[in-house]
Amino acid sequence: MKKMLFVMNPFAGQRKANRFLVDIITIFNRAGYDVTTFMTAGPGDGAALVAQRAAEMDIIVCCGGDGTFNETVVGVLQSGAKTPIGYIPAGSTNDFAASLKLPTDPLEAAQAIVEGEPVAYDVGRFGDRYFAYVASFGAFTRVSYATPQGFKNVLGHAAYILEGIQELSQIKKLHVRLELDGDRVVEDDFLFGAVSNSTSVGGVLNLDPKQVDMSDGQFELLLVRAPKDLSEISECIRALRTQQYNCRMITFVPASQVKVMADPDMVWTLDGERAEGGEVIEVENLHQAIRLIQRG
Repeated sequence: MKKMLFVMNPFAGQRKANRFLVDIITIFNRAGYDVTTFMTAGPGDGAALVAQRAAEMDIIVCCGGDGTFNETVVGVLQSGAKTPIGYIPAGSTNDFAASLKLPTDPLEAAQAIVEGEPVAYDVGRFGDRYFAYVASFGAFTRVSYATPQGFKNVLGHAAYILEGIQELSQIKKLHVRLELDGDRVVEDDFLFGAVSNSTSVGGVLNLDPKQVDMSDGQFELLLVRAPKDLSEISECIRALRTQQYNCRMITFVPASQVKVMADPDMVWTLDGERAEGGEVIEVENLHQAIRLIQRG
């Protein structure tokens, strides 16, 4: 039988996937997989286990939210193995899964994994850490890691929106200098910035899927400048809502390498998890570094 490591966050989302655990494992068993199951208990333990076991497995399947998927990706990259990854999205937002239109029903997602084939996708390196789909700073960045898990479980995606509304009063401008691919410089006061490889960012911003290719070796860099008056605020909101980014308030450009110079106390999030910043941070696109199982 083929070997599968199944990594599950039992606290993700509204714990919906927990009710289907036996059925999920049964789908994998009937497809010829000998399944080793691991329930995460805290931050980092999923990545550590995957790093230890990835090389001996035919496939790694994770079930949880964006954080669980991130840990699985990190573990595979740290192992040096090319083990394919299956993803059963079960979190509150599931940005990465939404971008790829992966099934949200746990049993359908499991069936798609046994019927699918590996597809290569880019990931990001942020200093000495990795991210699967986004590194962001500024407005609403804190929401994803600061919203209590119990609040997320009860209200789901609405929890992010409510926490975001509370954060509006605390938004401040951040002076950041970015060097893109060594030949372009963008410097200004920004409310928000994202180095992303996804059409959904924080469950709040949706990028035009026609402008996002998740395996082309490039990020999409989205920067929102601090508005000077109400007309600029309106212009910015209209541009984000219509996905027409050719306005004074927004920079939306591709880049494969981004050097960020900012206040070292500026906090980032990587796939929804808090990350410390620094005076200079190198962000690099790792072209087609992972293989994700998808059904055609």
